[in-house]
Amino acid sequence: MPTSRTPVTSRSVAPPSTSSVQLIPLGGEREIGKNTWAFRYEDDIILLDAGLAFPDESMHGVNIVLPDMSYIKQNRDKVRGMVVTHGHEDHIGGIPYHLREFDIPVIYGPRLALALLEEKLRDVGLLNRTELRTVAPREIVPLSKHFFAEFIRNTHSFADSFTVALHTPAGVIIQTGDFKIDHTPVDGEYFDLQRLAEHGEKGVLCLISDSTNAEVPGFTPSEASVLPGLSKAIAGAKGRVIITTFASSVHRLNLVLQAAEQQGRVVSLLGRSMLNVVAHARRLGYIRCKDETLQPMHVINNLPDDQVIILTTGSQGEPLAALTRIANGEHPQLQIKPGDTVVWSANPIPGNTIPVSRVIDKLMELGANVIYGKDKGLHVSGHGCQEDQKLMLALTRPKFFVPTHGEYRMLLKHAETAMSMGIPRENIVIVDNGDVVEVSQDRIAVIDKVPSGLQMMDDSRAGVVMDKVLQERQQIAKDGMVTVVLSLDSSGQLLYAPQVQTFGLAGEAKNLKGSALKLLLEDTLQREWSHFARSLEQGRVDIDWAGLKGELERVVCRFVREQLRNKPTVVVFVQSPEQESVSSVPVAEPEPRQEVPDASRRRRRSSAAVVAS
Repeated sequence: MPTSRTPVTSRSVAPPSTSSVQLIPLGGEREIGKNTWAFRYEDDIILLDAGLAFPDESMHGVNIVLPDMSYIKQNRDKVRGMVVTHGHEDHIGGIPYHLREFDIPVIYGPRLALALLEEKLRDVGLLNRTELRTVAPREIVPLSKHFFAEFIRNTHSFADSFTVALHTPAGVIIQTGDFKIDHTPVDGEYFDLQRLAEHGEKGVLCLISDSTNAEVPGFTPSEASVLPGLSKAIAGAKGRVIITTFASSVHRLNLVLQAAEQQGRVVSLLGRSMLNVVAHARRLGYIRCKDETLQPMHVINNLPDDQVIILTTGSQGEPLAALTRIANGEHPQLQIKPGDTVVWSANPIPGNTIPVSRVIDKLMELGANVIYGKDKGLHVSGHGCQEDQKLMLALTRPKFFVPTHGEYRMLLKHAETAMSMGIPRENIVIVDNGDVVEVSQDRIAVIDKVPSGLQMMDDSRAGVVMDKVLQERQQIAKDGMVTVVLSLDSSGQLLYAPQVQTFGLAGEAKNLKGSALKLLLEDTLQREWSHFARSLEQGRVDIDWAGLKGELERVVCRFVREQLRNKPTVVVFVQSPEQESVSSVPVAEPEPRQEVPDASRRRRRSSAAVVAS
């Protein structure tokens, strides 16, 4: 078994050039998030990262988005293990969900990432489904008889982050993970550029490299460059300072604590993820501060405002994050007061600009001084820009190149950068999720396609949000919804006036709650009751409730659409003396009722409510 720092090169494991390895991205291509890769040789499959993404505004009721893992589930007996590059949610957040559906025998990764993952698995009762093994820089671990993974220290916004050199029968494949080249890292853990250069000297078959900032010229600034901006913002504040950033940005948290100690302030944490990350990072030594610097909220509430910093989640305007709740006046522990300064130490990720702007506006309305913007020196990216990417290409000197982790324009620009560094166009492949890329010493090509796409999750018992359900939610969100509850006696008379509720409709909805709908329903019941009710012996009545509901639904649907001039979802509930409650089921666009001459041919069916879109 290879041991730590044992030099394993492509020469020592590479068989004849006819060997080929399949590279299969399942998430993270032409998008941000869901970063998931599979590598296959014969009957061995290795996974690298398994991330999640967060829903966009069209995904109503969806909590998280996962990649479609059908290919892995179909080949579950071939999965030998997983490699984790670092602990961001878009790289490890999907693992607890996947372990419910297939086994991963062993997961290798850095200490901090696996500490966070261990807690996730313990919370959902899945810790016994896999084995977690931490690794050290330059350690080489056997994943199968065909795959060895070497962990190379890199620098990123998440502490304890790695680039991975995967030793395969075809040659060495380097997957950079998320990276930037930080020459003055906050934690003193330098990018192992020497090891990258050694691989480049011996021969790298393929480089798979982070493309997030491929459109941005220059180098990404060091994380340490944020400290002056943070210190200035804190020094200029007369009252409390509330700082929001990514909870996973351990280096940034360190800088806040450093600035707090320099200026004689104490720090309190708000937000579950902030508390969780800081607890693990302190235990493992990635965050260093005096014990008295961190204080709970009930302590700082009794301190002068100019001695207090609150470090909180919510930098992306997430609806349930601490800062959003503070802006909405809903947080139980903290309310904004005039004189507070809010420091925004993060940039909105794509798609989050509007929610972030709303939170900033609300904070300002409450009297806070909000410091934000790229010109304030309060944030730097954790991803390398064009010059960082060029240096990665120059050090590794790959024969083949696959840009990853980015939207299409980013991948395309990264490919252009690679060509400017001398990699031939035919040796570069821009892939999509599900593409099967075959690489050997002789060529690289997309040879097949496996299932790919989205798996949306919510808080329901089933968990998975099906496409049809999402479409119904989108329809309701777009055109609104109307519910009508009717209470009937056994002779078809209304016991009470119809109860009408509207959702997502403007003022014209008041037209639905007047007497016109009640008169229309009474007329319909009087006219149609005999079609659906049949007298039996001893005064009993057999009523086709489902048929009656269908007819009432068509009438209400036409009335609603005539009144509103649009097509909201219409839900009709009918309650009779025989039913205490009814449930709702969706049906298609109502079809014209077909007359049935003999009412006795109708069967009494389930008394469910009728829904029309």
